[in-house]
Amino acid sequence: PAPALPAPQQPAPAPAGDGLPPQLPPAQPSYASASWTPSVYDSCPATVHERYSVIGPDGKRYPTWHPPTTIDPATGARCTFGHEHGRDPAGSDIGDWVADHLAAAGAEQYAGIPFGLATESLDVYAAANPGTRIRHEDNVGYKVDYENDVRLLAADGSSVGVTCDYLVSVHQGSHSPDALSNNVHELLYAVRCDDGTELVSDTISRFGPPGSYVRACDPATSVTTTDNGYPSGAGSRSIPDRACVEQTTLVRAGVTTSAWALYEKWSASNELRTADGRTLAAFDPAFGVFDPSRYANPGASTRLGRTLDLCWEVEGNGDRARSAACDGATAGGTLPSAYAFNDPRSPFDGTHRDVYLRETTLDNAGGARLYWTDPYGGNASTTPFPGALCQLVGDVDTTARPALQERVFGRNRPNDDEGVHAPN
Repeated sequence: PAPALPAPQQPAPAPAGDGLPPQLPPAQPSYASASWTPSVYDSCPATVHERYSVIGPDGKRYPTWHPPTTIDPATGARCTFGHEHGRDPAGSDIGDWVADHLAAAGAEQYAGIPFGLATESLDVYAAANPGTRIRHEDNVGYKVDYENDVRLLAADGSSVGVTCDYLVSVHQGSHSPDALSNNVHELLYAVRCDDGTELVSDTISRFGPPGSYVRACDPATSVTTTDNGYPSGAGSRSIPDRACVEQTTLVRAGVTTSAWALYEKWSASNELRTADGRTLAAFDPAFGVFDPSRYANPGASTRLGRTLDLCWEVEGNGDRARSAACDGATAGGTLPSAYAFNDPRSPFDGTHRDVYLRETTLDNAGGARLYWTDPYGGNASTTPFPGALCQLVGDVDTTARPALQERVFGRNRPNDDEGVHAPN
């Protein structure tokens, strides 16, 4: 379901026999496929990481989900990648359906969830539309989650009588200053329900306006940073900054630092729209992270502070971070000073996350099931155009559905694993 592209000419290879996915046929690499190299803490070589790749609808090679550890066939030993991509989409009831939609024509045997497809498409769209700003994101920030058999609840808690399966992949970098300014981040959002609702959307989602973020401990305050020129959108990025640290993380004796003290919540409000402004689909997921490895610090040259360093900081009045995470990081206070933020010993690695799901509204009764949109979800057309992404929209109308209750998932499901560390 994509523009006609040359299919790979090589036959599907035989299984590699080493427990890793088979080598892909030659294909042009995407930006995301080359954006990871092992650090001093990682034992898996880049050649093993590359085995976890898929062919996208543009015929390019993209990185995809992989476990945090695997076997290096060169040594036979277990090795670590140092990062994780959330839940294995193989466990999703709609994983194969989504992967097949995103695969290159004739390359279903190389199907999967391609990381970076929307931002890669923006390169092509920008070339055809001068003045459009391109966007690339690192490999480690792509996080997959899914929920099977979710019974929709109305805002009052009553059952709507509809059950859905969800699969999402979002780029949520919680280790760098990027999200303090950049509001656009790739989002794959897929849902299939037993009332005919079907949607597979891959876009660059806008989480609020560019050049600012919402202060997590004071949601009425928007902190201005640098406007990078990306288009504004609804939603927000709620991020703790130094003011929040001094208010909620560094606390007096006898008080425990709340697990919510450094919590980030990124809320999106997305639409797939035609050129004349008609909305075909609307959806509004949100994504939280409890243990980012950075917080916003406008007074620092890097614009950020390292969460790990707070475990050793003591204010003049004796306030300090008093949490189980810091107790672990400091070995109960026995380590005299902080170590590198990307050391695997740090508990602040962005692995404790949750996902919020609420509305998916379709207004496409009797319409086409496949539309091509620009990378931001606009200019939907039944005809492909340069830089367009193929979106699957069910031919139903759910606008009469009552307002739904926002539901949170995954909060108590760990993503941490052996060797995982920031940046992650």
